[in-house]
Order: sequence, then structure tokens, then C-alpha cells
Amino acid sequence: MSDAETTLAQLKQLVNEFVDRRDWHQFHSPKNLSMSMAIEAAELMEHFQWLSSQRSRAVADDPPRLAAVADELADVFCYVLAMANELKIDLDTAVRRKMEKNKQKYPVETFRGRFGHEDPG
Repeated sequence: MSDAETTLAQLKQLVNEFVDRRDWHQFHSPKNLSMSMAIEAAELMEHFQWLSSQRSRAVADDPPRLAAVADELADVFCYVLAMANELKIDLDTAVRRKMEKNKQKYPVETFRGRFGHEDPG
């Protein structure tokens, strides 16, 4: 299956079934899951440490490196899904709400092609 064919609900269920079968809900407190996300995000960052922006983009053309990055990204995402399961957060609602906040915070007219909060003038 691909991203175009899979729903978030299906992925949340997949993670939940994995956790259920191992009786790991007892360990999946929001504290532990947030720490696990940070640890996995750090492992993801290791793949790009010391690379230039250009070389970091070239990882997409290096199948073994890309596979390793995909594994770490999946680890982060699985913990995100597990946290959403534990806290009963609807990720569609959360992402859409956050993007609306971001639209207000970073209007296109001010931030197109720019980053940060420096004076656009």
C-alpha cells in the first residue's frame, strides 16, 4: 500500500495492534512516548549530521542511506501514532487546526521565500 491508499486510522490501528499484542500500553505514558519520539528524532538527525543542505537532499538518491532514514522516520511516526492513540487525539483535526494557526502566524505575503521573524522590509 502507499500513502495515497492508506488512512491515518489504518496506521493508528496497526500501531495499536502491535502495542496491544505485546502488552506495552502499560509503558506508553505520554511522558515515555514523548521521550521516545525525541530519541528517535535524534537518531534520524544523525543521518544528516555534518552534511550540507545539498548533500542531505542527495540522500534521496542513495537507496541504502534512504532506507536507513526511512526506518528512523517510521520510528518517529510510530511513536506519534502511539501518542495519538494513548491521548485519543484525532490527528487530522490536530494538523488542520495547527495549519490554520500557522497561516495566521506566517502569512504568505510576509513569509514567501523567507524564514524566521526578521523584519521583511
